[in-house]
Amino acid sequence: MNEYSDEQLMALVMKQDVAAYKVLYERYKRSVLGLSYKILGDKAAAEEVMQETFWRIWHNAASFSTKRGSFPNWMFGIARNLSIDIVRRGQKIKMQALPDMHHELVESSAQFKADHNVADAAMMIFRHEQVHLAMTSLPEEQRNVVEWIYFQGKTRRQISEEHNIPFGTINTRARLALDKLKRALEAQGFEE
Repeated sequence: MNEYSDEQLMALVMKQDVAAYKVLYERYKRSVLGLSYKILGDKAAAEEVMQETFWRIWHNAASFSTKRGSFPNWMFGIARNLSIDIVRRGQKIKMQALPDMHHELVESSAQFKADHNVADAAMMIFRHEQVHLAMTSLPEEQRNVVEWIYFQGKTRRQISEEHNIPFGTINTRARLALDKLKRALEAQGFEE
C-alpha cells in the first residue's frame, strides 16, 4: 500500500480500512508533528495535536474531497487549526485513541529537529494552496493584473503599455484585487 497515492489511501480510509490509514499515518505523522510544534513550541501539545489530527482524519474521512484540495492541504489545515485553537484558548486538547494503534513518542531530538524543515515545507505548500484558492475567486481582469505584477514581475506602467489598458485602471484593479485577496485569505485563517 505504500505505493498508493494519498487520494487512493483516503478512498480506502473512507471504507474504514485500517491498513490504509496506518500508511497515511506513517507517511505524515512527523510532518504534522513538526508543523504543530512550530506553531505551539511545546512537544507534548504538538504530539496531542498530531494524535487529534489523525483521529479526525479517521472519523471525518468522508468530508475529504479532492475537489477542495489535496490530502496534505486538508490534513495540514486540520493540524494548523487545532494548533491555533490551542494557542488562542491557552489550553490542551483531549486526546482520542487512534484505531488499533499505539501512541509513539518522538524518536530522537535530531529527527525532531529535522521535522521542523518538513513543517516549514508543509506550511509553505499549505499557504501556496490558500493563495491559489483565493486567486481563483478574483474576477479575471483583477487576477490577470495580480499575476502580471506579482508572478511575472511587471510594473504597472509596463502592463498598461503592453495590454493597452489605462494606467489608472491597472491601479484600481490591483487595489481591488489585493483587498479581495486579503479578505479571502483572512477568512481562511491565513496569518502573516
